[in-house]
Amino acid sequence: MEAKAKKINLLQEQTLALFIFAAGLIYLYFPVLKGLVSDWWHDPNYSHGFLLPLFAIYLIWAKRQELARVTLKGSWWGLLLLLTGLGLFLLGRVAGEQFSQRFSFLIVLYGGIIFLFGWPLAKKLFFPVWINILAIPIPYVIYNSLTFPLKLFASKAATELLQLLGYSVYRDGNIIVLPNMVLEVIDACSGIRSLISLLAICSILAYFMRSNFWRLVLILASIPIAIGVNIVRVFLTGVLSYHLGPKVAHGFFHTFSGMLVFGLSIFLVFILHFLVHKR
Repeated sequence: MEAKAKKINLLQEQTLALFIFAAGLIYLYFPVLKGLVSDWWHDPNYSHGFLLPLFAIYLIWAKRQELARVTLKGSWWGLLLLLTGLGLFLLGRVAGEQFSQRFSFLIVLYGGIIFLFGWPLAKKLFFPVWINILAIPIPYVIYNSLTFPLKLFASKAATELLQLLGYSVYRDGNIIVLPNMVLEVIDACSGIRSLISLLAICSILAYFMRSNFWRLVLILASIPIAIGVNIVRVFLTGVLSYHLGPKVAHGFFHTFSGMLVFGLSIFLVFILHFLVHKR
C-alpha cells in the first residue's frame, strides 16, 4: 500500500509540474505563437504549418499505450536545455529576430520534457516535437540567399531546354526573353515553396519507414524533385507563352500550373516512397 501511495503521489506531482510548465510556456510564448500562426495564414510557403502540429498530436495519440509504459524519471540535463532555449528566446527578443524566438519554443518544450519526465520519454517524442521545425519560416536573409540562385538555375535550365527544342529565346539573369514577351522568374517561381512543403511531406513519410538510410534518401530526394519540377514549370510556361501569348504567364494559368507541378512533385515523392519502402 505504501509503495502504491508513493506512486500516486509521484504521479500527482508530475501532473502538477506539467500543468505549471505548460501554463508558463503558453504565457511566455503566446505572442510568438500568435505571430507564427499569422504567418501560416498569410504566407503560402508555410501553409503546411497548420498540419504539422496536428500530425504531431496524432503521433502522440497513436503511441499513447507505448508512452504509458515508459518509466518516468526526470533529468537535470533537461533543465540545462530549457535554460539554453530561454537564453535564445531573450536574445531573439532583444534583437527583434523572430526565428530565434520561435525556434527557442521547441528547445524549451523538449528541455521541459526531459527535465520533468526523462530521456526515455523524450526519445520517443523526438520526432513529434522536432518535425515542427519545418513549420517555422526561415529568416529572410537565408530565404533570399536560397531563392536567388534557384531562380537563376531554373531560368538557365528552362532556357536551354527551349533552345534545344528550337525556340528563339535568350536569357538575361532570371529573365527569359521570348519573341512576344519577357518572362521573369520571380521568387514565387524559384521552387523554394515546393521545396519547403516537400521536405515536410517527405519527413512525415520517412517516419513510417524502418531503414534510417532510406529515410535519409527520401528526405534528400525532395530537393532535386522540387528543383526539377520547378524547371518543368518554367519551361512549360515559356512554351505556352510562346504560342498563346502573355496571358499564360499570369492569372489563372500561372496559378493552375503551380498547383499542377506541385501535384506532380507529390506524385513523384509517393512513387519514390513506394519503391524504397519495398526494400
